[in-house]
Amino acid sequence: MDQAKQDKIQAAVFRRLVEHLKSHTDVQNLDLMITANFCRNCLSKWYTSAAEEGGEEVSYEEARELIYGMPYADWKTEYQIPATPEQEAIFEARRGRKLTN
Repeated sequence: MDQAKQDKIQAAVFRRLVEHLKSHTDVQNLDLMITANFCRNCLSKWYTSAAEEGGEEVSYEEARELIYGMPYADWKTEYQIPATPEQEAIFEARRGRKLTN
């Protein structure tokens, strides 16, 4: 497979992942961090970084809006729920390992 075709497929997969996360707002970022070691905010940071590497300027907040499908503050108000003590304990126990950001 040539690089252009691979890039096109990877871009489609990324768009599908973002749409999947937008449609599953019940999945909290903390859940993602605990199970997959990344979250929507990580994707936003990666997007900003990739844009910069490509010579484009995309702010972190602009990237967050793209990933969340709305301003982050709105998503947080509408969908984010407080972490349970169990989630906090698991997250803190895993803080010793390198988190992806």
